[in-house]
Amino acid sequence: MGLVYADIELINGFDLELARRHMIGEEEVKRMPINILVDTGSYMLAINESIQEQLQFPVVEKRKAQLANGHIVECDVVSSVELRFKNRQTTCRAMILPGDAEPLLGAIPLEDMDVLIHPLRQELIVNPEHPYFAQMKMK
Repeated sequence: MGLVYADIELINGFDLELARRHMIGEEEVKRMPINILVDTGSYMLAINESIQEQLQFPVVEKRKAQLANGHIVECDVVSSVELRFKNRQTTCRAMILPGDAEPLLGAIPLEDMDVLIHPLRQELIVNPEHPYFAQMKMK
């Protein structure tokens, strides 16, 4: 199986909340469409410094992360990242990878949105068993 990419939209959830409270206009909500590598070997959403610079998510902590090449780096972790794919959405934290590293869509947001990798078509799809809404396992 080759690499799988998906078109998603990243939205600053803090801005969304300010817009809901009518403190900023809807047009001021920072958002960005991106084509992201779907990586089931990664746990979290990972974005790069360029994306963070534009969307300005609030930094909540620092964590160490082991990269695919084995190197361990310390990364900022941001919160209030709203992620949208087709009829699915989730809000999660993201690790900020150095420079313009490739963004990664990890297992936790994939599970939360109830989406799957279709192996023959090599694309991200909405779970066909739950096409209209995400369903979570609670056991």
